[in-house]
Amino acid sequence: MDWDLIAESFWPIVLGGLRGTLPLAGTSFVIGLAIALGIALMRISGNRLLSGIGRAYISVVRGTPLLVQLFVVFYGLPSIGVVVDPWPSAVVAFSLNVGGYAAEVIRAAILSVPKGQWEAGWTVGMSRSRTLRRIILPQAARVSVPPLSNTFISLVKDTSLASLILVTELFREAQKIAAFSSEFMLLYLEAALVYWLFCTVLATGQDVLEKRLDRYVAH
Repeated sequence: MDWDLIAESFWPIVLGGLRGTLPLAGTSFVIGLAIALGIALMRISGNRLLSGIGRAYISVVRGTPLLVQLFVVFYGLPSIGVVVDPWPSAVVAFSLNVGGYAAEVIRAAILSVPKGQWEAGWTVGMSRSRTLRRIILPQAARVSVPPLSNTFISLVKDTSLASLILVTELFREAQKIAAFSSEFMLLYLEAALVYWLFCTVLATGQDVLEKRLDRYVAH
């Protein structure tokens, strides 16, 4: 085993994750959450049209591969005159994908809040939207933290697909070093190790966040 190559390539691969993978995943996740919240509210809306649109969006996103969605944005849009650079293309594709999966998480979290909480808000004169913002969403947020955290960790790994459209991130760095050294197995295993380290740190952070939020939940 070429320990010198492992040592020399480790930091560039980690930097690829810090400069490429995590910013890409973080940006896409934040935008995706905003999309998910909108879709979730459409799903629980009493308006059948809005509910149908939300249901259709989730069905399309969850029923098609992420790789295909990425290729549609990067390679498909230029055919209709919309050219998007690699990094924004990846953000768009990943955000739309997160929106589809996280929408059901948020919807379930909102529905898990007892109906009496809505009634409590209306009793003190709050509008439906204000009750949602002040009472329902804060409680739903605590419920949704574990599944949404898992979604983010999965997204961190899924960003490796961005290397296929030449986005510089963790796996792309490993590919470049592997192509130069011809040590493909070694570099890909090293990339897998770095992904595992990143996800382990994120999972530890998730546990800490869950314990802190658990303090505010009545047992």
